[in-house]
Amino acid sequence: MPTPLVNMDALIPREDFEAATTEPSTQSSILSTTMKITDLGPDSLMYNVLRKPDFQRETANWSPEKVAELVGSFLEGDLIPSVILWRSTISGNIFVIDGAHRLSALIAWVHDDYGDRHTSIRFFDSNIPQEQQKAAQATRDLIRESVGSYSELSLALRNSDTTPKERLRLARNLSAFAINLQWVAGEAEKAESSFFKINQQATPIDDTELDMIKARRKPNALAARAFIRAGTGHKYWSAFDESVQSDIEKLAKEVYDLIFKPDLDSQIKTSDLPVAGRGYSADSVKMVFELVNFVNDFEPEMWRDESSKRKRKGSPLRRLDDDMDGHATIRCMRAVKRAASRIAGKDPASLGLHPAVYFYSATGRFQPAAFLAAIAFIKDLEQRRAVAKFTDIRAGFEDFLIRYKYFLNQIVQKYGSLQRSVPPILTMHKSLYQALQEGLTEHDAIERLKSQSPLRSSLKVTTEEDKRHGRNFSAETKNSIVIKNIIESAPKCAICGARLNLRSMTFDHILRREDGGTGAPDNAQLSHPYCNSGYKEGAHAAETRL
Repeated sequence: MPTPLVNMDALIPREDFEAATTEPSTQSSILSTTMKITDLGPDSLMYNVLRKPDFQRETANWSPEKVAELVGSFLEGDLIPSVILWRSTISGNIFVIDGAHRLSALIAWVHDDYGDRHTSIRFFDSNIPQEQQKAAQATRDLIRESVGSYSELSLALRNSDTTPKERLRLARNLSAFAINLQWVAGEAEKAESSFFKINQQATPIDDTELDMIKARRKPNALAARAFIRAGTGHKYWSAFDESVQSDIEKLAKEVYDLIFKPDLDSQIKTSDLPVAGRGYSADSVKMVFELVNFVNDFEPEMWRDESSKRKRKGSPLRRLDDDMDGHATIRCMRAVKRAASRIAGKDPASLGLHPAVYFYSATGRFQPAAFLAAIAFIKDLEQRRAVAKFTDIRAGFEDFLIRYKYFLNQIVQKYGSLQRSVPPILTMHKSLYQALQEGLTEHDAIERLKSQSPLRSSLKVTTEEDKRHGRNFSAETKNSIVIKNIIESAPKCAICGARLNLRSMTFDHILRREDGGTGAPDNAQLSHPYCNSGYKEGAHAAETRL
């Protein structure tokens, strides 16, 4: 599992750049060229006018070690690249053009807030994921061991007779050292241009992040931003009416709880797995943005203002406009909620797909592509009105996925972990469904899969002899053992025979209440929500007609 990253996004507020203005820019010659560490305290005038551009990517890409290293480098007087700022003449606020992570690391040290204390708790509305808390505490422990906390060094000079010499030296450095500043001259447009130019050099902005920045006022980006933090954090939708903001935050929380709860630990220890993996991860933003676009049938040309260049079924793609009132964002979010509710939760239409069967690999790693492919597969079944037919063979379908779980690993190994793996996984699901519908043997079903062009060179049947293991149990081996046991011990739906996810489990009357069935224990059975309602009722209606 990847190392948890430190979320310092709360420490410098975001704000819109103002539109171009005829007011003169502040002369850089009269602006300070350094920033003292005391300028970053919560009561400092400088700190209270610091801002990030509203489109700045989340300040959450540094490991605990890197944060601790930056603080230590500052205290040792090592060379730290200058922070680049721009001052708005309209608001008087100072925007960080480059160096948000460096500045936030020092602010986190001064405030003792590495994503889990006062400012962060308020910013995230108390929704601090377990991984975020662990990363914060790991950072705090590293810094205390290496250089000491800010409050400790601040008091060191007053208590020089009782302070260790090494800490006393760092405290004296703290009183003398400062951060070098550079300033962007010009209006807001120049500052925005400088931001993109600078941030595409040393550490290029990820393609998905760049798409979301450029589409930041469009409903797909707004919806994805809301979902990824359960409607907390920076409110990109704050310009909308309060009632619209409330609806966005409510939908975001509902979907977040549906797909990202419970929090996923680095080592799987429970059968209660989130259907969409870890909410606090590098891949989750990409996956959620892909989910929003897929469910709403959005294509990149639509939000990149290239809709006229490409046609769909003979007509130009419609352009995805900026959302001026929030209603388009809410429509996007409702579509995602419907799709998510189809595979998880207790909605009557929910298939309650078991996460360990569909979304986690044989080694226990969550696969975003498998999650998106399952959404696509169920959507395809719905469009063909074949959900009931799938339920007829669902138990066999899932048994195959479990028996050949390493097929998922093989596909992801060839194509990659996200967008490129979705089509071949979807092809596998569709081909397997069709093979089972036709009553093919397992051997013939595998041959059918291997004959599909996206899968032809991907799938290989392996045996235990093909695998190599060291003397000790690796983390992946431990997770694979837990996943295997979760699947083997999972209860099964009494109606379709497929495995039950306990978060999507319902209690079904064996003899229906309409036919005189009671609430006695011997008249109860466990089932998927859809099996309990749409599938069972459909079968009953068909029997009645006969």
